[in-house]
Amino acid sequence: MPLENPLFGVVGSPIAHSQSPALHRAAYAVIGFEARYDRTEIGDGGLADFLRGAGVERRGLSVTMPLKREAWSIAATRDRAAELTGAVNTLYRSGGDEDAPFAGANTDVGGIVDAVRSGAAREPRHVLVLGGGATASSAVVAAADLGASALTLAVRTPERAEGAARLARSIGLAVDVVTLDRIASIRSDVVVSTLPGGTPLAGLPTAACDDGALLLDAAYAPWPSELVRYWIAGEAPVVHGLSMLVRQAARQVRLFASVDDAEWATVADRTTAAMFDVVGLDRSGIVRSLPDA
Repeated sequence: MPLENPLFGVVGSPIAHSQSPALHRAAYAVIGFEARYDRTEIGDGGLADFLRGAGVERRGLSVTMPLKREAWSIAATRDRAAELTGAVNTLYRSGGDEDAPFAGANTDVGGIVDAVRSGAAREPRHVLVLGGGATASSAVVAAADLGASALTLAVRTPERAEGAARLARSIGLAVDVVTLDRIASIRSDVVVSTLPGGTPLAGLPTAACDDGALLLDAAYAPWPSELVRYWIAGEAPVVHGLSMLVRQAARQVRLFASVDDAEWATVADRTTAAMFDVVGLDRSGIVRSLPDA
């Protein structure tokens, strides 16, 4: 028998800015899921202790940095994306057993795929990924899932991309690694920036912008980034990072509420529309202009 009024939430540090509570509550209202959702500040290494002290009503967590690696080690089972990337951003108890162990998922991969597909005019053959951290690994798997055959990883130092490059090769992608100051001439169909918001760039991917490549900037605070401003000035397509956030959160909602494929087909449009309303975006996630442009 399902637990009444189960508790979910988001954990990480910093966490005060998180839009996950508003997104999840909006989705729960649409699908009629009677559950609570909170937020808890937890620093690196503190997730296991938090879960040991949690009651049986705690049924799942949205996991942000710096806890995604620790969440991976806690999960008793993991989905394909989590196994490939070594990162879990979703912990949930599956089934009706109150003492069931937490399963782990990485919904960031699907969130990137959904966000890119919502704005892409063509199927990508080559993807340029800026950054080499956990989100970059998710972008690598997403590139393969989008049908790309080749990938360039751009990082400050080549050593930062070793793990993501190995991952890319293991799933059949041809991969090059370059430093961020060498991205101007790289031609690409999709550019995914996983760099932290406000990161200064020594160069810009001008060839990709000139080709009309789609840009997904995963960072959404501060907004807009230098990269987004350049892309919009060049009249190339931009998908807001909040689109990825919404779409990965929708996948979490499905897991938390145990919504099967048939049921999701009837509520998906209304649910994602409600979540996009929370962040003030069109459902395409495409940004065509800037407020001060």
